[in-house]
Amino acid sequence: MEPLFAQSTNSAGSAAGPSFLSMMPMFILMFAIIYFLILRPQQKKQKQTQQMLEGIKKGDKVCTIGGMYGIVMGIHDQIVVLKVGENNKIEFKKSAISTVVPGGEENKDLKKE
Repeated sequence: MEPLFAQSTNSAGSAAGPSFLSMMPMFILMFAIIYFLILRPQQKKQKQTQQMLEGIKKGDKVCTIGGMYGIVMGIHDQIVVLKVGENNKIEFKKSAISTVVPGGEENKDLKKE
C-alpha cells in the first residue's frame, strides 16, 4: 500500500514542484506590497522631516525628541540654541528637533533678547 502523501518523482529522482518561473510573480507581488506599505511611507516621512529641519528659523517654537519645548535663539550649522526659560539656553543637535510647534509667535516674552 502506498502512503497517502507520497510525492511524485521525475526520472531524475527529485521531487516535482512549482518551477522558479512560476514563483516569480509571487515574489514580485510581495516586494511591491513591502515597498508600498513600508518603504515608500518611510521615505516620505524622512523627506518631510528633512524639509522641516531645513526650514527652522530663529523665533520658532520647537519640541525636541526628549519632550523639551523651547524657542530657537540661534542656529549654527547642526547646532540649535533653544531658550527654555527666562535665562536658560540649551544647545541641541539639529536632528534632535522632532516638531515645530505652531504658534511660536505667541510667546513673545520668551523671545526677547
